[in-house]
Amino acid sequence: MSELKEKIIETVLHFLGNLPPEWIVLIMSCLPIIELRGSIPLAIGVFNMPFWEALLLGVAGNMIPVLPILLLFQPLSDFLRRFKWYDRFYTWLYQRTLKRSSQVEKLGAVGLILFTAVPLPVTGAWTASFAAIIFNIRVTYAFSAIFLGVLIAGLIMGVFSFSIFG
Repeated sequence: MSELKEKIIETVLHFLGNLPPEWIVLIMSCLPIIELRGSIPLAIGVFNMPFWEALLLGVAGNMIPVLPILLLFQPLSDFLRRFKWYDRFYTWLYQRTLKRSSQVEKLGAVGLILFTAVPLPVTGAWTASFAAIIFNIRVTYAFSAIFLGVLIAGLIMGVFSFSIFG
């Protein structure tokens, strides 16, 4: 795990320390960068959750931000781009997502599944949601593809985490 991700997890755990472990895993799965790639190992390795529970919470939490991003990001961005600071952020995000999502452009919804399923940094549900917007993939296809990709990534991370910590 990268140093940045470890520091973020440590900070979030400190902030969420009084919550039950299930809530911590669910919330951490919602967060960009960490997503289920950080929350499932945490659930299995630190909280000693069973595989199925870690997978369920990781996938559910990772999917929570997807629909709001798919539905609200573009209209909100169109409004906010009149501000220079946001236009710079939007341009940076657009370029970053475009650079990392060539398979999505070529394969559409199937590319989203593959892009999301590979448990590597910057290939999760958040980036896939932005890629779906950039490449104008219909919300129903995008949501279904991202869900399948998150499920596959969750299974990979669960098996990996269980083999190490279980």
